[in-house]
Order: sequence, then structure tokens, then C-alpha cells
Amino acid sequence: MTTTAQPPATAAAEQDAMSAAFDAAVAADARIEPRDWMPDAYRATLIRQMAQHAHSEIIGMQPEANWISRAPSLRRKAILMAKVQDEAGHGLYLYSAAETLGVSRDELLDKLHTGRQRYSSIFNYPTLTWADVGAVGWLVDGAAITNQVPLCRCSYGPYARAMVRICKEESFHQRQGYELLLALSRGTPAQHAMAQDAVDRWWWPSLMMFGPPDDESSHSAQSMTWKIKRHSNDELRQRFVDICVPQAEVLGLTLPDPELRWNASREAYDYGPIDWTEFQEVLRGNGPCNDQRMEQRRAAHEEGTWVRDAGVAYAAKHGEAAA
Repeated sequence: MTTTAQPPATAAAEQDAMSAAFDAAVAADARIEPRDWMPDAYRATLIRQMAQHAHSEIIGMQPEANWISRAPSLRRKAILMAKVQDEAGHGLYLYSAAETLGVSRDELLDKLHTGRQRYSSIFNYPTLTWADVGAVGWLVDGAAITNQVPLCRCSYGPYARAMVRICKEESFHQRQGYELLLALSRGTPAQHAMAQDAVDRWWWPSLMMFGPPDDESSHSAQSMTWKIKRHSNDELRQRFVDICVPQAEVLGLTLPDPELRWNASREAYDYGPIDWTEFQEVLRGNGPCNDQRMEQRRAAHEEGTWVRDAGVAYAAKHGEAAA
């Protein structure tokens, strides 16, 4: 049986109709599902964002896993182990969500390992002391929550549903970090100084996590039009600052910004300029730990080859038995 290609005018009309239906669904806050028609650019944007998010979760295991064997108590060790395990799970949720768009996990990991896809710049900074575990929990996971809670209403269904569970667990991580810093801040003078030093080093990189300013962001506006994102980079960054200032006061710690002050007319905190040159340098691979993070990631992937091969063989064997 032969098929006849549609006339160009008919194909164009169908394309316009599908595009109009997609736009109407997004405008109505309906969820786009994997089998629905979507623009190629929408699909590409989702793959890029979900892949970067998944990579960040996997790479983000490294800075804190470094402290599992050196945690000061069994309780702290158990909490940190659970957190690192959660981060591995988050990466798997997100890779699975990305796979619904027709891309394979192997392809995404290959792009990470060869430098063709990025992960969050924040994970290229070292965790120098135990207090850094608290600062990462309070600031880094706090910034993640601020950025990710709106993603629970993302227009793409699988991404939105994955984010619901991720945000619940990230909320626990943030509280764990805050409680750790509170204990250190109220401890000995040396412990308080260690907590303050960690906050001093992690504050500005945490603000950079939201991405470049709105007028320099190449993806933000379109992502908001498609309702992948609900708020701009600068809006989310401001929300994060406004949350952190009163929390820092309770902690008895000082945020390292001499220009930080309440602006009554805006009903928000003003803050000093961010060093975007540093941000760009870290993205280009020149951060303190870029090389170390990628070397460890590639090594872990290679060392896990036998596990993946065994899993495939096991599945094939039992599939043959069932047949």
C-alpha cells in the first residue's frame, strides 16, 4: 500500500492547528504530556533544563559525601547519608522525566561527561569544614527550594510531578542545614566562627544559583512564556534574599554584604552587586573544583559499568524465562 504525501498547504494547516492547541493548553494552565504535540524548541528547552537539573543532583552528591566519614556523631552521619541518597534519587527522577521526551539517559550522561551539558555552578566550590555541610543545606538547598517549588506547576506534566516529591525532600535538607548551623552558632566561639566562615563563602555563590540577571538570560523569557518557569531569575533571587535575612538573624550569623538593608518603598531587601565575572569563569570550567568534580563523575560511571551490564543481563535472562 502506498501513501501519498499531504499537500504543503494541508500540512501547514495541520501544523498551525496543533500549534494553536498547544498555545491554548499552556495559556489555560493545562499540562502538556509526553504524547501531546509540542514545538521542537519547547522539547529542546525541557531536555536542556531537566538534564542540567539531573546532572546537578548527581554532581551535588560529591561535596557533602566527602564529609560522611567525618561527621561528628552517628546522628549527623545518618542524616547526611540520607540526604546524599535523596540527591541520587532526585537525579533518577529527573533523568526519567527527560526520557519521556525521547532522549536516552546514556545520551544525557555522555553529554555531561564530555562537557556538552552543564550542571549548577554552585557544586564547583569546596566544602572545607563541617560547617559547610550546614551552609550548603541552608543556603544551597534553600535556593533550590525557592527556584524549584514553582516548577511543581511547570507546564510539562512529568517534570512537574517529579518536582513535587523532590521539593518535599529538599525542604528536609534545608531544615537539616539550618539546624546544624544553629547548633554551631550557639556552640563554642570556634564553632561560631566556623559557621560564620562557611556562610561568608557560600552566600554569593548561592545567589548566583538563580542564573544571570534577567536582561542577560538567554532562556528565561521564553521559558516563562511556555510556563516551564513561573518567575524570572531576579524575582526568585529577591525572594531568596528576603527569606534568608531574618533567618540569619535567628542564627546569630551575618550575611557578608555591607549593602544589605531593608527598602521600605519596595518592601524588600536591597543587596550588593554580584560578581558575574566569577559566575562566568566557573561556568567555563575555571572554578575551584570543576576538574575534580568531573574526574570523580567519570570515574564513578566507569566503575559502575559492571553493575549496569549485570542489570541488563539479569533483565534479559528473566525476560527469556517469562517468554
